[in-house]
Amino acid sequence: MTIAIGDTLPAATFKCFGSDGLVDVGSDELFGGKKVALFAVPGAFTPTCHAKHVPGYVEHAAALKAKGIDTIVCIAVNDPFVMKAWSDHCGSETAVTMLSDGNATFTKAIGMDVDLAGPFLGTRSKRYAMVVDNGKVTALMIEENPGVVENTGAEHVLAAL
Repeated sequence: MTIAIGDTLPAATFKCFGSDGLVDVGSDELFGGKKVALFAVPGAFTPTCHAKHVPGYVEHAAALKAKGIDTIVCIAVNDPFVMKAWSDHCGSETAVTMLSDGNATFTKAIGMDVDLAGPFLGTRSKRYAMVVDNGKVTALMIEENPGVVENTGAEHVLAAL
């Protein structure tokens, strides 16, 4: 079943790097009592994700926060070391929290997994964006083609707020 507007996100644990190294971030901590702009990409450092998706959220971070977003989160089915390197390379550390769903546990639980074995990427996430208010999905945008950013960019999230 694919997550839908009005659904509550399932419990999950993500990995990222904090000031003390590798840490777990639970969904309660991430979404509880907060309004979050969450977007997911098929892969860190992949052309569309790197050049077209993340930069928009970095560029529009202040505008998103001005409209009530507490946290901007990017999730990918990549390991946390890759996500940290990608965050450093993009300069997104202060704008976007990069989280690893390395085993696609969360991605599968919300029905957003996609088999990209053809181009040797394996199980990945569909490209999507959502607004989550205290754990509940209030806006959801999904790309049919993982190689484009048409309705999941920061501008579309801003319009949904």
